[in-house]
Amino acid sequence: MSSMRPHSAYGLDHHGIYNPNNVFWTLNTPLLYQQAIRRFEGHLAHLGPLVVRTGQYTGRSPRDKFIVEEAGSCNDIAWGSVNQPISEERFKIVHARLMAYLQGRDLFVQDCFVGADPTYRMPIRVITESAWASLFARNLFVQANDEELKVHVPEFTVIQAPGFQAIPEIDGTRSEVFIMLNFKQKMVIIGGTQYAGEIKKSIFSVMNYLLPKQGVLPMHCSANYGSGGDVAIFFGLSGTGKTTLSTDPQRVLIGDDEHAWSDSGIFNLEGGCYAKTIRLSRTAEPEIYEACRRFGTILENVGYNTMNGRIDLDDDSLTENTRAAYPISHIPSATRKGVGGHPNNIVMLTADAFGVLPPISRLTSEQAMYHFLSGYTAKVAGTERGLTEPQATFSACFGEPFMIWRPSVYAHMLAERIERHKANVWLVNTGWSGGPYGVGSRIKIAYTRAMINAALSGDLDHVAYRRDEIFNLNVPMSCPNVPVDVLDPRSTWADPAAYDAQAHKLANMFAHNFEKYARDVDQAVIESGPRLAVA
Repeated sequence: MSSMRPHSAYGLDHHGIYNPNNVFWTLNTPLLYQQAIRRFEGHLAHLGPLVVRTGQYTGRSPRDKFIVEEAGSCNDIAWGSVNQPISEERFKIVHARLMAYLQGRDLFVQDCFVGADPTYRMPIRVITESAWASLFARNLFVQANDEELKVHVPEFTVIQAPGFQAIPEIDGTRSEVFIMLNFKQKMVIIGGTQYAGEIKKSIFSVMNYLLPKQGVLPMHCSANYGSGGDVAIFFGLSGTGKTTLSTDPQRVLIGDDEHAWSDSGIFNLEGGCYAKTIRLSRTAEPEIYEACRRFGTILENVGYNTMNGRIDLDDDSLTENTRAAYPISHIPSATRKGVGGHPNNIVMLTADAFGVLPPISRLTSEQAMYHFLSGYTAKVAGTERGLTEPQATFSACFGEPFMIWRPSVYAHMLAERIERHKANVWLVNTGWSGGPYGVGSRIKIAYTRAMINAALSGDLDHVAYRRDEIFNLNVPMSCPNVPVDVLDPRSTWADPAAYDAQAHKLANMFAHNFEKYARDVDQAVIESGPRLAVA
């Protein structure tokens, strides 16, 4: 039996799938709700969100991602711990067993697009075992209308089957989980994990490979624009505020996570948002908070009271990585067009748990390249077993797990665009001040918003700057609605000597991390970074 909605004539046999039981083609949100609840996949919570559990895996499994080593792409890929190779033969074996597993099962198909700009938009297909994962794909990608569905031919297909597990001894995987990208067959297969973020990030990885071939820069960033059309993009790793700070009621949200920069401007790769929800504030993040309480939103691993159907966004009993997946139309200030002009401002976010980076700095084009390649943030004590002090994390391009080419490829593309379009670049620390995590306190989000507003409005063009000698940064000495002492982190520490020691420690981490990029950049870029302390 098949659902009666319009759908493509491009059948599942093209992917090697034969004899499924029921095939549900691109069901809409209420129909997917019906199926999810009928199959006991989730709970309907107060006001309408769908609460689901992802089981053992509540986050991505980057060490379980593999790329098929084949002649057409192997010379382009930056092989290593991020892009692990797997042979075509092993992919073929896993794929064959997966196809046998899918026989006789109900399957959900979402035919949709990635990319809001029609010039670069790519038709994709997402095939899942569960209705809620199909809703996730519907929320996160760009939806196709009925006429587009009739002629939809996917250029890339994702097959997600959490119930199917790899056999490491046979398949060459690390565990039962696998995410395998095959650029030759234009297919991603995912097994052993219910975490839906693997679906969106695998397609992001695909676009990170394909778009540079077209002269387009893919970016792990959020984006918005102001009343005058001025565009800002926000780079940042998880926990730095990328989604929160771009979702500003005073500006129009283009997207919260994945964009591309073409000769025409920027465009959203997605059609929805995937926001962290742990301890979400109704006051500080009102639009995201309300999106968590709407019909159509999926809440992953969020606290749920089975007695009254209410959610608890402060509940971290399952994971700190609680998530909400919702269509971008759930954000009142968002545009559904998903496009904007060339960025006027680029904000690189970091959550410095060492408590030493200035809260805002203005970067030169060389520093922009340096900090883009560095992609710094810090994990805090207590988030991982055995972690007792802040731990520096460097993720190239603020999204290294999803980059396919060498990081310098993306960095040079960004630097060229910054230069051509005269974009201002800012490094903003949303982390700690007055001491490291456990001693100091996190910089108030109201101050961070004030600093970003001042940067975007041009108010910071007319203030005096000082030179931070350790980090080699230009730091504004004043900012509207921000206390002067907040702008100078050293002055917030009780012991200035302790600040100096901590700052030199972090500067050395930057310098040592950047050594691996030295052959890919000019000497001016290397010299623009933090100063290596002399022992």
